[in-house]
Amino acid sequence: MESLKGAFDDVGSGLRMRRIWMALAQEDIGDQHRRTRLGPLWLLISYLAFAGTFIFVFQRGDSGAQNYPAYVATGLLVWLYIMETINQSITLFAREESFIKGTTLPLTVYVMRLAMQSVIRAAYALAGCIAILALSGVAFSAGWMWSLAGIVLLLVVTPAVIIVIAFLGAYFPDSQFVVSNLMRIGMFLTPVFWSYEGSGGLRHFLYYWNPFTYFLEIVRAPILTGDMAAYPFLFCLASGCLIWAIALFTLGRCRRQLVFVL
Repeated sequence: MESLKGAFDDVGSGLRMRRIWMALAQEDIGDQHRRTRLGPLWLLISYLAFAGTFIFVFQRGDSGAQNYPAYVATGLLVWLYIMETINQSITLFAREESFIKGTTLPLTVYVMRLAMQSVIRAAYALAGCIAILALSGVAFSAGWMWSLAGIVLLLVVTPAVIIVIAFLGAYFPDSQFVVSNLMRIGMFLTPVFWSYEGSGGLRHFLYYWNPFTYFLEIVRAPILTGDMAAYPFLFCLASGCLIWAIALFTLGRCRRQLVFVL
């Protein structure tokens, strides 16, 4: 119970320092594009180029998807957010080693700094996604509110995922190579640009047994169909609660030992 209380204290203290991690995240994004003419607009251009390439190359081969450009645009938006967050999380504490050893800031500050960076990058991609949706003729409907709820759920789960993955990377450094390779492969095993239309075989297995599928569907399905994706939403809600439980347990048990591991 004492370790769990420590975890809640760390999270609470970190969230109260929102001005610090929000400012640091904005500075990080600015520093990454400081010497470029377009600045962070390159994030938007990169997303549009990536999405446009997938749409152009795979549209004819996967015509079963309803409104394929919108299907890819929304799926890619969520997947890139997930992939970037996980890939950056695995080395988070190693990158912040000097601050962790030299300050008494809650670990949640570093977690939220990374989460905010991912949100800022995703915001530029979201602008590109909305543009593709408009050009592909997707009509706005009340069902989009369920998509917004899915985005909120994804954002709420993000800090917990970062905590779990960051501790994994700190205690098992080799895991960063395993995770990065799994995420590269995962893009092709997740229905980002391919669709499942009730067929059997490998696609059936990958669609139903890949947990990333459901995080894509809670954002994508309401936009394409106008209806709530009930089962995916409940799955993601339950998964989010489980991940947060693991994150709090890990944070409570391991946060004091982290400085000796790095």
